[in-house]
Amino acid sequence: MKKLNQYFDHTILKPEATEEDVIKLCQEAKEYGFYAVCVNSCYVPLAKKELEGSDVKIASVIGFPLGACSSDVKAYETDWACNEGADEIDMVIHVGALKEKRYEYVRDDINIVVAIADEHDAIVKVILETCLLTDDEIVKACELAGEAGAAFVKTSTGFSKSGATAHHVSLMKKTVGDSMEVKASGGIRDLKTTMEMIEAGADRIGASASVQIMKESQ
Repeated sequence: MKKLNQYFDHTILKPEATEEDVIKLCQEAKEYGFYAVCVNSCYVPLAKKELEGSDVKIASVIGFPLGACSSDVKAYETDWACNEGADEIDMVIHVGALKEKRYEYVRDDINIVVAIADEHDAIVKVILETCLLTDDEIVKACELAGEAGAAFVKTSTGFSKSGATAHHVSLMKKTVGDSMEVKASGGIRDLKTTMEMIEAGADRIGASASVQIMKESQ
């Protein structure tokens, strides 16, 4: 098992976040050796500047938090974020299209983002918003993300009814096996929950409480 700090995408996505908050996030990520920071796309250039010379990756959310913008908008935001320095793209699926069984649309919506990310050597994590889905819909979303070429499936935005659960992480890992990785995010605020997610199969943890969790582990 890798070191605990290397599981974390240290995250700040709240609408009231300031540049000062993002700078602090980047400083903490360097101090604790987190795998990545996860920010809204407008803060990618700032994160790039603050993380220069470090090994910390930059993840940018796309179509966040609803996923209901057009595929062209997601494509443009992905291209812009990658040009500004994003290494990873955390995109939200079109939940309504999935529920309507418009699977071709969902797959294409992911694939257009993957295609642009690929041009920049960036990887894509697909946010499913599991709290809004049935188990069967979660399985189908994982399959579609795999067909579209994504590297990860991710549980949640943290902005809906609830966040990650060990059950959903386990279901996602069982579905994707070794073909993709799983990121648990949303409501992970302590060491106990973090370890539950890792034991359920999470390869990455998205959290704004990463520093507190690391302190608790020490």
